[in-house]
Amino acid sequence: MEPRHCATKFEREYVVLDYGDALDLYPKWPRPMVIISDGPYGLGSFPGDPPTPEALSDWYRPHVEQWSLRATPQTTLWFWNSEVGWAKVHHLFEEYGWEYRNCHIWDKGIAHVAGNSNSKTLRKFPVTTEVCVQYTKKTFFKFQGTLLAMKEWLRAEWERTGLPLYKTNEACGVKNAATRKYFTRDHLWYFPPPEAFERLVRFANKHGAKKGKPYFSVDGNGPLTAREWSKMRAKFNFENGITNVWRANAVRGSERLKKRHKCVHMNQKPLSLIELCIRASSDPGDVVWEPFGGLCSGALACVRLGRKCYGAEINRTYYRLAAQRLEQAHGLFSQTT
Repeated sequence: MEPRHCATKFEREYVVLDYGDALDLYPKWPRPMVIISDGPYGLGSFPGDPPTPEALSDWYRPHVEQWSLRATPQTTLWFWNSEVGWAKVHHLFEEYGWEYRNCHIWDKGIAHVAGNSNSKTLRKFPVTTEVCVQYTKKTFFKFQGTLLAMKEWLRAEWERTGLPLYKTNEACGVKNAATRKYFTRDHLWYFPPPEAFERLVRFANKHGAKKGKPYFSVDGNGPLTAREWSKMRAKFNFENGITNVWRANAVRGSERLKKRHKCVHMNQKPLSLIELCIRASSDPGDVVWEPFGGLCSGALACVRLGRKCYGAEINRTYYRLAAQRLEQAHGLFSQTT
């Protein structure tokens, strides 16, 4: 492992990449819309990767802590790992206020193990998958000296008005959807769209008890606006035809970085899958973090998609190769725009 004080920087229009430890850099980076975590798996598959997953929780803890401090309600975290590696770390995300959204299975296909399986000695079916787990940051609101999750806060604020619950339907101009969807206590709860939230706020502050105003406020000075409310949950851009099973061959051909016919990094991800994560959870101009850069496929995806990536890589060889890769990508991108 290289010493922290040797860090240098690669900076272009869409990328700021530091040679160094991400733990030193998080406070200097702008708050992320997306975090792409493709760090240790506990498989001993690249320099710095522990030989087993047993210590992954301790390894990731300081990073998860920093992610949690710097994330906003709009932040999405994509955590790449093996199934066992994820199992060892999942409790950390819950502890630090992250909400599990989905587990995506990268199916590399049977060609990934063709010719490499010894049926005489192998005591399990060949592994051809990795996982990419989607988390979003939970949103909490202060309410009478305590913290409430969004669903509980909405209901508590309405109850503060003294208005009956069925009036939420009148406020939103629907028969019963508001009460059933936005104020239910069960698992069928829905996030009120900004326009519905705006109607609720207007109605509550017009007809609610005078002594409790303003309602649906986070600072006591005025209620949240529809625009502010829209920023209280993570972005998600749905794409038809995409499921939680991602079928893509392991990286090969011109995309695979090699040196003398040998793969430079055994954990290089398909650019198409990294782009999918970024497209799904951000818009052009948004900030993406790639704390464990490796060959910096996340940064490369940002160049292609018009996002701003802040990344780090602690291995000198990987850092130099990533910088070369990104320099070439910026040149190609400039020629086509």
